[in-house]
Amino acid sequence: MASNKNIFKGVNDRFHGVTVDSEKEACNTEEFPNKLNESLTHWTNSKTRCVWFKVCTEQAEWVPILVKNGFNFHHAKHGFVMMYKWLPSQEICNLPTFANTLVGVGAVVINNNNEILVVSEKFYDRPHWKLPGGYVEPGENLIDAAIREVQEETGIDTEFISLLTLRHGHFGLFDCSDMYFVLALKPLTQNIVKCEREINFCEWMDIEKYLGHPHVHDLNRFFLKKYLEYREKNIKIHCDHGIHAVVKKPYTVYHAINHIH
Repeated sequence: MASNKNIFKGVNDRFHGVTVDSEKEACNTEEFPNKLNESLTHWTNSKTRCVWFKVCTEQAEWVPILVKNGFNFHHAKHGFVMMYKWLPSQEICNLPTFANTLVGVGAVVINNNNEILVVSEKFYDRPHWKLPGGYVEPGENLIDAAIREVQEETGIDTEFISLLTLRHGHFGLFDCSDMYFVLALKPLTQNIVKCEREINFCEWMDIEKYLGHPHVHDLNRFFLKKYLEYREKNIKIHCDHGIHAVVKKPYTVYHAINHIH
């Protein structure tokens, strides 16, 4: 880290980059251009590859100054924008783009009466019966997301049985790709308490009725058929947890085994 008070300290990363957080390194707008120029000279001389500036809303005046000094926009979230400048003149910029895929989950929930839990959403322009589910929240595991969504939409408590399928497409919101994971969950309760804000109808429907219902999309029929096939063949896509060897953070890995209840 730099020790000169006229140079931003930042936090170094394992890719030989540095990130400056405007909230942690205050600098008034009048002094910012000179401090930025001195910092860029220091980082260039020290072979820093990429400089990142996390500019919070309170320091938004920094943005046009950074743009004038060759910084570009990488991504933004509530309360800040992340800007970057690639320094090596003889090396192609190989920074990854920001997250470009949305992740959603759906749940096949079958009770002891061979009925599937289905919902009809309020804000949908066509009659339909679909699986309960929704988007995965930041930092949330697939299983936790599926269990949460089922509980929020239907009031049914569940537990994980198996991962069933993955649908991947390129038609998501904000020009993102879309990954939709369907999981099999076991119901622990039976009494439906639907979400009044999002759900119009919710019920336990006989699986044969669901497979033949005119308001069920072919893809949802496919998901249910895969569940029935896996159950018949005793196939389960199980999960194990571990700690990543480099970043030292937890992960989940899914793999097939010969067992499903």
